[in-house]
Amino acid sequence: MNIINKLTIRHLKENKRRTLVTIIGVIISVAMITAVATLGVSFLNLMIRQDIATNGEWHIQYKNVNPEQLKAIEKDSQTEKLIVTKDVGYAALHGSENENKPYLFIKDYNTLGFNSFPIEVAEGRLPLAENEVVISEEIAKNANVTYKIGEQLQLEIGNRILAGEEKPLDQNYPLQQDMGKVTEELKVEATETLTIVGTIKRPTWEPTWSPGYTIIRYTDKSLVSDEQTVDAVVVLKKVNGSLYKHSEELAAKNEIESVTYNDDLLRYYGVTDNDSLRMTLFSLAAIIMVVIIVGSVALIYNAFAISVSERSRHLGMLSSVGATKIQKRNSVFFEGTVIGALSIPLGILSGLVGIGVTFWFINSFIKEALGTSEKLKLIVTPGSLLVAVLISIVTIFISTYIPARRASKVSAIDAIRQTQDVKLSSKAVKTSKFVRKLFGMEAEIGLKNLKRNKRRYQATVFSLVISIVLFLTVSFFTESLKKSLDIAQNDLGYDIQVTGDRLKPEDLQHLTSLDYVTESIIIQEVNLNTNVEIDKLPRELQEQVKQDPNILKDGKFPYYVGVHGLDEKSFEIFAKKVGADLGKLQDAEKPAAIVIDQVSYQDYETGKFIETKTINTKPGTALELYSMNYEDETEEYLKQVEVVALTGNVPVGINTARLGGLNIIVSETVLEKLVAENKRTASEVQTYLYMTSSDPLATQDVLEDVKESNMYVYNVYQNRQQQEQLVLLMSVFTYGFIALISLISIANIFNTISTSISLRKREFAMLRSVGMTPKGFNKMINYESMFYGIKALLYGLPISGLVMVAIYISLRETFEYGFQLPWMSIAFVVVIIFIIVGSAMLYSIQKIKKENIIDGLKQESI
Repeated sequence: MNIINKLTIRHLKENKRRTLVTIIGVIISVAMITAVATLGVSFLNLMIRQDIATNGEWHIQYKNVNPEQLKAIEKDSQTEKLIVTKDVGYAALHGSENENKPYLFIKDYNTLGFNSFPIEVAEGRLPLAENEVVISEEIAKNANVTYKIGEQLQLEIGNRILAGEEKPLDQNYPLQQDMGKVTEELKVEATETLTIVGTIKRPTWEPTWSPGYTIIRYTDKSLVSDEQTVDAVVVLKKVNGSLYKHSEELAAKNEIESVTYNDDLLRYYGVTDNDSLRMTLFSLAAIIMVVIIVGSVALIYNAFAISVSERSRHLGMLSSVGATKIQKRNSVFFEGTVIGALSIPLGILSGLVGIGVTFWFINSFIKEALGTSEKLKLIVTPGSLLVAVLISIVTIFISTYIPARRASKVSAIDAIRQTQDVKLSSKAVKTSKFVRKLFGMEAEIGLKNLKRNKRRYQATVFSLVISIVLFLTVSFFTESLKKSLDIAQNDLGYDIQVTGDRLKPEDLQHLTSLDYVTESIIIQEVNLNTNVEIDKLPRELQEQVKQDPNILKDGKFPYYVGVHGLDEKSFEIFAKKVGADLGKLQDAEKPAAIVIDQVSYQDYETGKFIETKTINTKPGTALELYSMNYEDETEEYLKQVEVVALTGNVPVGINTARLGGLNIIVSETVLEKLVAENKRTASEVQTYLYMTSSDPLATQDVLEDVKESNMYVYNVYQNRQQQEQLVLLMSVFTYGFIALISLISIANIFNTISTSISLRKREFAMLRSVGMTPKGFNKMINYESMFYGIKALLYGLPISGLVMVAIYISLRETFEYGFQLPWMSIAFVVVIIFIIVGSAMLYSIQKIKKENIIDGLKQESI
C-alpha cells in the first residue's frame, strides 16, 4: 500500500464522524437496491407459487393429440414433464338434490397430472390403475348423494348438447334452463364401470356455477388408443420468450391443430407473446431502475462531495509535498473502494434483513386479506445479489468520479487557504433589491450566503430535486399501474349474482337480508338504441366513420344503449355520489338519466387496452331511445331522456360498454315508465340481484335452499378474489417502494443540510459577532429554507413531469388513456419539502447555536 493510500486510511480513521456518515449513506443506498431487487423477485415467486397452488403447474397445452403426436411432444428437447389429461364428459348424478348440478364431470389425469395440479385427497388415495377414480366430497355435502370407497359406479358418459347446437358445453356453462325447464340434453356415447378409491376436496378450477361435480379418473399414455385423442400439458425445462415460437413450430411439424398457454403463470415468469406488453414491462423496468440509480448516486455523491470539501486542506498539503494530480484523484477513488468494501456487504445484509422483517410483519395480513395458501418468502437469487453488487459498484464509481476530478485540480495554496469553495465577486453574490424590500435584510443575507457557498447550495438543492423526482415518479408509477390494472381487469365488484326468467324486483328483495350479505343492489336492464350526431362521437368512432360512411343512419351514428334501473335506495346513493340532481332524476313524467361517458376496452387488432370517452355530450342534452323489433328489423320510438349528469363511475354489477355503446342509469320508476307503452320491450326487461358477502360460499349454500326454481345463482367470488389479489400485491409493492424512497430522501436531505451547516460554523459566528440577533438569525435561516425549497421545486417539478411523461409513453404501448398529473402528490410534495428543509435546518442550527463566537471564528474546518 503506497503512502497516499495509508494517509487516506488514517484520514478516514481520524475523521470518524464524516467516515461514518459516508458509510451509512452507502449502506442505505445498497440496502435500497438490494431490498427492491429482492422484493420484486419475492413477489413474483409468491405469484408463481400461488398460481401453481390454484391452477396447477403447466406452461403449454396441446389439445386433441393422438398417440403419435404425444410421443413427439414427449421427445421434444424443451419438455420436462408431460401430463396426459382429457375432459371425458358428463354422466347423470341420480338422486342429486341440487337442481343446478345434476351431473358428474369426469376428467382424466396421469400420475404427473395428480402431482402438478392442486388435487387434495380428503379420504382414501389417488387412482393408480385404469378405471379407478376419486370423487369430490361435495357430492355428499352439496348433492346429498353418498358413495363409499370401494363402491363401483355404472356411468353412462356423454356430452351436454344444447337444442339446435352441435358444440358440447363445458364446465364454464351453467345448466341451461328456460322458465325452470332444462333446455339441454346429455348425449350418451359410452358406458363405463369405475371403482371409487378416494374422495377429494372440490378442485379450485371447478367454477361454483358448473353443473357437474368433478370426479377424476386415472389414465396414461399407454392407455390411449390410436382412435382416441387427449390433451398434452407440458411443463418446460426452461421458461423463456422462445417457447411461443418453438411450440408453434412443434405443432406445425406434427400437425397439431390447437396450442394454448398458461398466460397468467408465464406472465409472472416475465414471458408474454404480446410484444407491446413486453415493451411496456421492459421500458417501465428501465425507468424505475434509472430512478433508483439516480437516487443512489445522489445520496453517495453528496457524501463524497462533502468529504472532498472537508479534506481540501489535507489534499493541498499532499500537493505541497509533491503529490501528483493522479495520486490525489486516486486518493478519492481509493476512499470510495474502502467505503464500498465495508458498505456493500453491510448494505446487502441490511437490505435482506429489512425486507425479511417486512415480509414477516405483512405475511399474516396478506394471507388473511387474500385468502392465499402461500406465504411471502424471502427469495435471494445469485442474479439479484449480483445485480445489487454491480449497481452499487457502478453507483459508487459514478459518485466518486466528479469529486475525484475536483480533488485532482486543487492547488496547494487554495487548498491550504480553503478558498476554492468560496469565490467572491460582486456579480456572484448580487441579489435583487426586491428581495430586501419584500423580505428584509435577513432574507438578503440568507440569499447571499447561498450564492457565496455555491457548491454546498447546489449539493443541497440537488438532493431536494432528486427527492422530489423520486417521490413523484414512484407515486405516478403506482397510480399508472393501478389505472392500467383497472382497465385490463373487469372489476366485478360483487360476489354473487342472482338472475332468472320473468323475475320482478319484489321476487328478489327477500334475498338481500340473507346471512353474511353485506351489500346488495337490484338492477333491471333492457337494451335499446339511440342515434348520435357525428360531432358528439369520440375520436375513435369518427375515424371509423371516415373509413366507412355507410355506418351512419340518417347522418347519425347508431349506438346500442344499456338502460339500467336501480332500486330506489341504491339509485339515491349513486346519484349523490356523482353529484346529480335527484329531483330531476326521479320525475317519471320527464325521464332523466345519468350517462356513463367513459369506456375501457381492448383493441384486439393492436392488443392495446384503451380508455376513452364513449360520447361527447353535456348535461341538458337529450337522447331519443328506440327499441329494435328483430322480427321485421324496424325501430320503434319510445321516449326522450334528458342527460342530467355524466360520470366515469359505474354501479356494481354493470359491465362497461364497448366503443359504440352507452350505459345510462335511471331509477326503477323511470325505467318502468320508459317501457310501459311497449309490451314487447317491457317483456325484455331482465332483473338481476348483485350481492357482496363476508362468506360468499356460505351465502350461496343458503341461496340454494331458499331460491325459487326459476332463479340462477352465480358465485364469482374466486374471480373477484384474484383481481383483489393483483391490486393488493401491486399496492404493497409500490407503496412499500414509496416509503423506502421517502425515507432515503429525507435521510439524504438531513445529511446534506446538517453537514453543510456544520461547515458554516465560522460564517455564523462572524454574523453573530457583528450584531445579528437570535431573532434575525432565525429569520435568515427560515428564508434560506424557503429559498432552498423554491429552487428545488423549480427544478424538481419539471424534471418529474418529464419522467412521468416517459412512464406514460411506455404504458401507451399497451394501455391507452389520458395523461393526468398526480395533483394531490404534487401538493403533498410542495408542503413536505418546506417542512423537511425547515426541520433539517432547525435541527442543525440547534447544535451550533450555543457555541462560543470566539471558538467559531478560530475554526478553520471540521
